Amino acid sequence: MFLRSLHDRAVLEARFRRDPDLHLMELGDLDDLLWPDTSWFTAAPDGPVALLYAVGEIPTLLALGSPAESAAVEDLVRAMLPVLPRRFFGHLSGDASKVLEEAYEVRSRSTLLRMALSDMALVASHPAGPWKPDLLTRTDLPDLLRLFAEACPGNWFDDRMLDTGQYVGVRDGGRLIAVAGVHVWSPVQRVAALGNVTTSPELRGRGAAGACVAALCRQLAKTTDHIGLNVRADNATAIALYRRLGFTEVARFTEAVFTALP
Repeated sequence: MFLRSLHDRAVLEARFRRDPDLHLMELGDLDDLLWPDTSWFTAAPDGPVALLYAVGEIPTLLALGSPAESAAVEDLVRAMLPVLPRRFFGHLSGDASKVLEEAYEVRSRSTLLRMALSDMALVASHPAGPWKPDLLTRTDLPDLLRLFAEACPGNWFDDRMLDTGQYVGVRDGGRLIAVAGVHVWSPVQRVAALGNVTTSPELRGRGAAGACVAALCRQLAKTTDHIGLNVRADNATAIALYRRLGFTEVARFTEAVFTALP
């Protein structure tokens, strides 16, 4: 099996359009803003495609496929062993993470759900309660970083996404206490992947995050056809919220940090 590098955006888009809810991130990364930071690989004609994204503290590997493609994803990851960085963050379908165990130490392994918005009516009717989500801009970055440090230290955040105008937050007494944003947003590809949904610990359970997510989804619906997100499979509270907002599960995959063995 031979590893091939792909460079044609039209070819990549056609592959990912077969299952846009699963491949939201990959489709969004075809945009001019993110494209320079991407490398794309396949190991079989018309087979799964892996993305190596070189932004953040360490690179990120996305190797996702349908259940029917699990074996092909594993073959692709095995073929990529000679070109993978010594440390990276991975999102991998099926048992592909186990393929890497011969060469990498695996830490922080967990199962994630990909959920997609399938009922816009539930988002449209979701009550905001006492919260009034407002658009966040670059001037809100210090408050946003403070909230992340307090509520979810170590979370993945690309501050370029703040400039898209697709981050909303709510304040309590002038203090930013909840936020919802995007990891990717592409009006060209008409996809968005939500991310950095966060609430101050002492205010959780009061509807602030739900109000932010609902407001953001209503805004994103003007420019996108597919809206999705990742959530840990053991986060029952968050999953219940997303289901109330009209999201349904489309896939499960492994998330982990991989460090090359000596």
